[in-house]
Amino acid sequence: MMLTFLVSLQAIQVVILWLHDWVPLGRLNGVATVRAADTTGRLVLVTLIQSVPYTIGLAYSLVHLHTAHFPGWLWYWLWVSYGLLFAGELRAWWLPYLVAPEPARATRYQSMFGTTHTFLPERNGITPNTLHVVLHIQTAATLCLLAALTLRGT
Repeated sequence: MMLTFLVSLQAIQVVILWLHDWVPLGRLNGVATVRAADTTGRLVLVTLIQSVPYTIGLAYSLVHLHTAHFPGWLWYWLWVSYGLLFAGELRAWWLPYLVAPEPARATRYQSMFGTTHTFLPERNGITPNTLHVVLHIQTAATLCLLAALTLRGT
């Protein structure tokens, strides 16, 4: 059951990573403002870089889910990929928000995400939007679940 939950978290994250810059989701994202800030080529490149490793991990997780046993390499893949994703999320959003102001990043985020839904207060010129907060919570939950499964020896 825990492996099924892990795969479910992965699936939701993969969908968000592939689509959040491309498919309008009401006030959860700002496709037009993101496209105004970046070229299509850069958006394609960023989407591929941020989505392909997690899609590979999800695909192999689905292949091995029925056996209830993931091979060792897949555990490493998941740990490294989601660890890097979380480190990137911390670096891109939470360090500038909580610790070290980055005015240029704040200006960029304001232009890209300024019209999206938020529930956190602004700090250092940044307000993490709801969709990114959901993604970051899911990444943290994925790492917690990986830790629990690793400690359990699954």
